[in-house]
Amino acid sequence: MPFEITDRLSRPAWARITGGLYLTYMVASVLANALGHIGLGSAQQIQDAITGSPQSFRLGLVFAFLSAFLFLMAAWGLYVLLRPVNKDLALLFLLLNTVGVGIQCASLLQLVNGMLLTDGADALPDLQAQALTLVSAEAYRMGFVMAQLFFGTWLFPLGYLVLKSGFLPRLLGVLLILDGVAELIWFLQVLVLPDYPAIKTPGTFVSLVAEVGLALWLLVRGVKVADHTAGGPAAVPGAVGHRN
Repeated sequence: MPFEITDRLSRPAWARITGGLYLTYMVASVLANALGHIGLGSAQQIQDAITGSPQSFRLGLVFAFLSAFLFLMAAWGLYVLLRPVNKDLALLFLLLNTVGVGIQCASLLQLVNGMLLTDGADALPDLQAQALTLVSAEAYRMGFVMAQLFFGTWLFPLGYLVLKSGFLPRLLGVLLILDGVAELIWFLQVLVLPDYPAIKTPGTFVSLVAEVGLALWLLVRGVKVADHTAGGPAAVPGAVGHRN
């Protein structure tokens, strides 16, 4: 039997858990980038982290895998909240997110390979080990960008369902759709116009506002329900109404 939220008390709690997971995913991503340049760092920065600060890099790698797990859990929380609006579109965005997370985790294995190359540097000439580590870091970066195809497209059904939900701000839905466009621009820029990274810069700000906004809204405000007990519909923060 599928998971259902059935009472008014559990709905705001579920919304806030989802917001907390989403926000924690972002914090873990920031820590992965700060400790090992995993995420937005260049291949050279990643290689320098692997060879120069191996313990810090290992911790960053832990946070990178943790962030992937938390992102998937946040997507599942959104699926549970938005499934009553349209179950097919909710399943679609969950599947797209899952594929993106799978590609992201597969690309992280390239960093594990680079780390192992460094650990076994005694068996390889130093320059060869550095070159192979740099290749592993570059392979990771390309895999991370490939994941943006799915991390971008999942935002279109998600944004549409937020728009149609009635219990989340419509503005967030619009921002999430624009965020999807920004992610796809990043994906295409890296593949087609790698010498023009500034193209993706405006989209970075849209992504920050959209996704942090959604996470904070769910965590702080929860969701609302139509209250029919007072003779008409009224927005009540903190719960989701039943839908037929």
